[in-house]
Amino acid sequence: MHVTSTIRQSKKRLDRAVHRSKLISMEGVLERLFTFAFKGLVYPQIWEDPEVDMQALQLKPDSRMVTIASGGCNVMSYLTANPQQITAVDLNRAHVALNRLKLTALQEFPDYATFYRFFGEADEKANIAAYEKYLKPAIDPETMAYWEGRDMTAWGRKRITLFSRDLYHHGMLGYFIGLGHLIAKVYGVDLTKMAETQNVKEQRTYFDKTLAPLFDKRLIRWATSKKMSLYGLGIPPAQYESLAAEGGGNMAGVLKQRLEKLACDFPMEENYFAWQAFTRGYAPSESRGGTGPSGPLPPYLKPQHFPEIRKRAARVRVVNRSFTEHLDNQDANSLDAYVLLDAQDWMTDRQLNDLWAGISRTARTGARVIFRTAGEPSILPGRVQDGILGQWTYEAAESARLNKLDRSSIYGGFHLYIYN
Repeated sequence: MHVTSTIRQSKKRLDRAVHRSKLISMEGVLERLFTFAFKGLVYPQIWEDPEVDMQALQLKPDSRMVTIASGGCNVMSYLTANPQQITAVDLNRAHVALNRLKLTALQEFPDYATFYRFFGEADEKANIAAYEKYLKPAIDPETMAYWEGRDMTAWGRKRITLFSRDLYHHGMLGYFIGLGHLIAKVYGVDLTKMAETQNVKEQRTYFDKTLAPLFDKRLIRWATSKKMSLYGLGIPPAQYESLAAEGGGNMAGVLKQRLEKLACDFPMEENYFAWQAFTRGYAPSESRGGTGPSGPLPPYLKPQHFPEIRKRAARVRVVNRSFTEHLDNQDANSLDAYVLLDAQDWMTDRQLNDLWAGISRTARTGARVIFRTAGEPSILPGRVQDGILGQWTYEAAESARLNKLDRSSIYGGFHLYIYN
């Protein structure tokens, strides 16, 4: 009964966060279709660069932070910076279950090899045996109910079987990337060929000659003109509008620009986001010159970090609630770092003001907030009340510098605010 109640509460929170328009309007229908899709697993891997985040946040041993959980890669990676406490919040029940599973695995799996096989490769039957032996006896009832449950996307199988069927091919993002590969093949393009390039110069040549022309194809231009087409990236109707406005209504052009940065601005051997986009997984061990993983990988999956984050796993708490709701229950002047991902692109002015009032109340002097936006500029000026936003300093130059370093490449802007 408790698990059923939790599911209902999770759905209500998500509905309140996304629904802006009346059901009888077209926008209202699109928003409700989005929330229906978003109630399942969206991000098997989070698409914000944790190394950029940690540069901006400057976490210290006494830092207490709150972050949106998403796929959990960054929550786990932040442990490499040794903060005192991390609270990961998320409206999506699937993301909460994935984060809790990762934390339990970090503590219960016998060694790094088992952990990497489960979350790095995520495509072997041995992972299910490892789940049964090490994780199932240790996870909480809500997390067990999720992974033992079945849904249409698993074709009636238990959700935990995703880890034997390549987790990164699933979730809304995985299906979106897979659809992109399928459409490219229709036009005779094999996106995995990008992984065969030897340097940035070859990456640029492949993009210019092979990838860029795809965005002029009629099917792609038509598909990307529909708001529902980007649900697989977790982009709701309101955020789609921001992106489209940036490109003068030409969404295909915006996506082409973002893909160009992903494909050309960073060497493939350093960019695990590019591997996910072009090969639908992390680089296989043999492509990294050995039998074990060596990168590119998220920090939490790198073998050198496993012992330290294993010791720190108990510092993380994962809760199914909104950011604002969580802050309402925190003490004043008690937090040092806040990671909002791109959630503010979804919000109304009232929601933004409630959020930043909570952030300002709980922030210690020098606290840092980071977030990303679909468009390039910060969305806060003119929307958040001056009395609230005036307590913060926007680090414009540092934000622009860090945005250029973000290997995920899918956002227009990265933003850093510091509490005065």
